[in-house]
Amino acid sequence: MERMKIKSDESEERSALPKNYMKWFEGTMSAVLSLTLVGISLAALYFTFQKMFTTHPFFPDGMIQSINNILFIVIILEIIRTVISVFNDGFNQLDKFLIIGVISCVRRILTTGASLTFNEKSSAHTYQTLWELGIDAVIAVLLVVALFVVQAAEARKQSM
Repeated sequence: MERMKIKSDESEERSALPKNYMKWFEGTMSAVLSLTLVGISLAALYFTFQKMFTTHPFFPDGMIQSINNILFIVIILEIIRTVISVFNDGFNQLDKFLIIGVISCVRRILTTGASLTFNEKSSAHTYQTLWELGIDAVIAVLLVVALFVVQAAEARKQSM
């Protein structure tokens, strides 16, 4: 046990950059990334409103694009929340990334389903789109199951 402790102390002494600088750099990068993502989400919101009022016909093309863009903004906001929680908690949280994955799958399912409903395509295209919808649905279910497993493991870990 002492050998392991001595080795960890030696590795800290040999570090090229002190730990405090790395924490400062990581915090600064998290803040810059968060602000960049906020800028991207504001720009996406602006272009969503612009497209919403300029797309003709609004129904169904403008609506499908608007829903797709709004769900994209929700994904960006979840990523910002994840970056902030990593900044505050100091470690990555798997459940946050799983939630982002579920939202992404649902976004794809909704927009693909809506475009399939409103746009007439060939039967080959419809068949391929239905396969994509099925695969996206399976992925979404698997992500939800993974989220459930992670949360159950966290609950068990906290109860111990």
